[in-house]
Amino acid sequence: MKVVVAGAGRLGTKITQGLIAAHHQVTLLDSDEERIAGLRGQVAAELITGDACEPTVLEHAGARTADLVVIATGQDDTNLVAGLLAKRHFSVPRVAARVNDDENTWLFDRHWGVDIALPTASPLVSLIEEATGATDTVALLRLSKAGVDVIETAITDRSRAAGQALSGIPLPAGTVIATDVRDGQPTAPTPELLLRPGRRGPARLARSVGKGDPRRLPVTAKLAIGRRGASLCR
Repeated sequence: MKVVVAGAGRLGTKITQGLIAAHHQVTLLDSDEERIAGLRGQVAAELITGDACEPTVLEHAGARTADLVVIATGQDDTNLVAGLLAKRHFSVPRVAARVNDDENTWLFDRHWGVDIALPTASPLVSLIEEATGATDTVALLRLSKAGVDVIETAITDRSRAAGQALSGIPLPAGTVIATDVRDGQPTAPTPELLLRPGRRGPARLARSVGKGDPRRLPVTAKLAIGRRGASLCR
């Protein structure tokens, strides 16, 4: 996969290193010349100095042929503008953008060209999985004050839950299946709902489930959260 990462701060650099470790071709850009200079010889990516909000800079970085653009600067307004530019001007198939301020999370959606919002509080592995599509479960929204996470899980042919009724899926306490989406149409789920490939469903996770590293939760919680290990989609 060809990836452009904008923002060579701590998060952007670590995402770049993780993508390189996963054998992706990565270009890393940042407007800070000194920051880019300090990474030369340290990161096995093509390094470019420039503003991600400038079309010529994104084009030079390879956005026109990129499979994924990750915008990971420390400014939400920059991330939104650069994400919109990548999606609308360069038609990048997948755009991921960092959310620095939780109160701005609602802005990071497809209206702004963002396919995947990347909260800074998420574990790095989760951020990379969501950005690259390596997982079928994606975090849609985190309401930190309420302690609630909203996630979306896609049911595929590989899913353990495929063909099962919703009532037969063990879910952790505090989990609410909010809707079932089929052919773009949301419906209220019932216990008799059969989970078939192609369905997507956001689940609301309560405080007891939504906090901490999902890898430390019981297997039933992993089924709901969909991070590494057993999940609805693996």
